[in-house]
Amino acid sequence: MTDAATMAGLDAATLSDVLRVAASADFDRWQEQIKRTGGCSDPIRLIGGTKTIDPATKTVLYAYSTDTEPGGMLRVACGNRRASRCPACAWTYAGDTYHLIRAGLTGDPNKGTPETVRDHPRVFATLTAPSFGPVHNRPGKRPCRCGTLHAEDSPELGTPLDAASYDYRGAVLWNNHASELWRYFTIYLRREIAKRAGLTQRAAREQSRVSFGKVAEYQKRGAVHFHAVIRFDGPEGPDSPPPAWATLELLTDSIHAAANRVAVDVPHAGDEPARTLLWGTQLDVQPIGAFGHDEEITEQAVASYVAKYATKAAETTGTVDRRIGNKEALVLLDVPDHPARLIAACLDLHALYPDRKLRDWAHMLGFRGHFSTKSRRYSTTLGALRQVRADYRASQQREALGLPDPDDVEATTLTLAHWAYAGHGHTSGESWFAANIRRDIERNRETAREALADMPDYEMEGEW
Repeated sequence: MTDAATMAGLDAATLSDVLRVAASADFDRWQEQIKRTGGCSDPIRLIGGTKTIDPATKTVLYAYSTDTEPGGMLRVACGNRRASRCPACAWTYAGDTYHLIRAGLTGDPNKGTPETVRDHPRVFATLTAPSFGPVHNRPGKRPCRCGTLHAEDSPELGTPLDAASYDYRGAVLWNNHASELWRYFTIYLRREIAKRAGLTQRAAREQSRVSFGKVAEYQKRGAVHFHAVIRFDGPEGPDSPPPAWATLELLTDSIHAAANRVAVDVPHAGDEPARTLLWGTQLDVQPIGAFGHDEEITEQAVASYVAKYATKAAETTGTVDRRIGNKEALVLLDVPDHPARLIAACLDLHALYPDRKLRDWAHMLGFRGHFSTKSRRYSTTLGALRQVRADYRASQQREALGLPDPDDVEATTLTLAHWAYAGHGHTSGESWFAANIRRDIERNRETAREALADMPDYEMEGEW
């Protein structure tokens, strides 16, 4: 891990710190801590300890204190979902999102979703923003409007053909109101379903439920769009079958009609005219097939796609992943022209629409919503998945220490804990080691995946 080739490019200060960390007496224990975080880029540092006591005899069964840890601190994963901030924690978040979405498609009794949910009508819908002006793109095998056949990694992709006429203010206002557009879409969707079923809205709710899981993604032009799994359920959610009238065709037609009905008004302010924000015309709705049946869009493909974008944000467009307070920072941060103009539009509009907090969300190009959301009964929750992982690790530790299971009524124990925040992050040398630990873990995962590649589908279904 510390070979000369990978250390050659380090600056003098980082190299000196790498050597300091490697020479420390508690280096091995520090590495163990960082491996447990998955190679977290910005770990939380805690001080404190725990005691496990037998309340009947007052005997201390186990005691732990950070006094014996490197630097007198315990390092735990930061949990940030952004891959630009912490690739290690983002990988965990993406894995949890994958299992959450997939549980709502295939069913998983361990995650509270019956396998019969697989028979429910479900689609993968993509709702996009409208045009704010022509941009460089890759229209199949044909040249762009500019006459150039752009490569996939061309920096021009997504940038305006004419920046002077591009509606930058409209673009960031649309992003800023995208969550309201989605909220109205879900309201109108239920109304359109009832209309097509020939029922009142109350009767439709009593007979069926619409569940969804969605993720937001930035297009190269900087506009947000949503990918959503939308599913018909019975009145009790995934535990009950949908009524006979709740067909795939009815769901698809209702999605198109609901999207066309949505309109969010933005009032006039200063020199900014009133606007009516709509969904774009590029609405795509595809049925989701069962895993392994050669359908174009399968359950695993959808879950993988949603998980992939759950850890990405506006930085994929060239902006930064931290708040920007003024336009001068755009020059200092070397933000490319197109995202810089979008950010500048947010800063300009903040005074006109202070309640929209456009300055706070300028680095997100105006978008202020959650990137990954779901309806209440779609499937399990991210919190539940994290709790299962925490319980498993706690069980492993209890077994290693010989402590009784807390669920054993005949062996009651009491755990007292005290923790205090002591900072976060790494020194430059620690960051280098953490990045190498993360890459080693990634290589091990890839090796494990390759070993699974030849397995039958039924053996691979649970892998992420």
